[in-house]
Amino acid sequence: MAIRVTVWGENVHERENKVVAGIYPNGMHTAIADALNRDAGIAASTVTLQDPEHGLTAQKLAETDVLIWWGHAAHGDVADAVVERVCNAVWSGMGAIFLHSAHFAKPFKRLMGAPCNLTWREAGERERIWLTSRNHPIAAGLPDHFELENEEMYGEPFGVPEPMETVFVSWFQGGEVFRSGLTYKRGAGSVFYFRPGHETYPTYHNPHVQRVILNAVKWAHNPGLRLADASAAPNVTVDQALEPIEERGPRLHHDGEEGFR
Repeated sequence: MAIRVTVWGENVHERENKVVAGIYPNGMHTAIADALNRDAGIAASTVTLQDPEHGLTAQKLAETDVLIWWGHAAHGDVADAVVERVCNAVWSGMGAIFLHSAHFAKPFKRLMGAPCNLTWREAGERERIWLTSRNHPIAAGLPDHFELENEEMYGEPFGVPEPMETVFVSWFQGGEVFRSGLTYKRGAGSVFYFRPGHETYPTYHNPHVQRVILNAVKWAHNPGLRLADASAAPNVTVDQALEPIEERGPRLHHDGEEGFR
């Protein structure tokens, strides 16, 4: 069965900026999905900020194995109820990939529990992306390094939690470096952050970038069943204990009562 991927696009710059529209006439989300769909093991679809519920209904997320997120100008326009729905899906086992300026996306910041801040410069400078973990599945089929002739600079420090692995680091012409490919586990879900993808440059047409995203989808895919309720915190009563025990002191809650949250 093909991995079901949903590519979420903010779809603002493509509609408002002629440069971006010229590079991605059908939107960045479509360019990413089209590249993924060249792989027989992937079935990628797209949704956008402008769709009802931003395209991320409960049913759509239930039918999504891996969610890819690109946002920039309209982070604040994303409804908090949708953010909660996305995070619950990740905690339950859905994979998630956050691209470029999605470091400030509401779901990413919620999952990281951190400010996710960085330094930046928009000067179209060269980015050299170095592979730091040769045997990582996300690095499969890639050279030790590759270059993007024009990109926006992101520089350290990057205000995120320490990742499980750093798969890529970037160097920029101005001298800055950045941890540009980071993996995380959040609940039952796998999360990957990948830095490149400024909208005024043709980054998502680059075959190495497309390879990284394809590899990341396969890495983030969880073939197991989703958790029914990733936030469940059940009250296990004395008679449900695996070993016989006796109640030995006073308590606040009755059997089966919900705890405080």
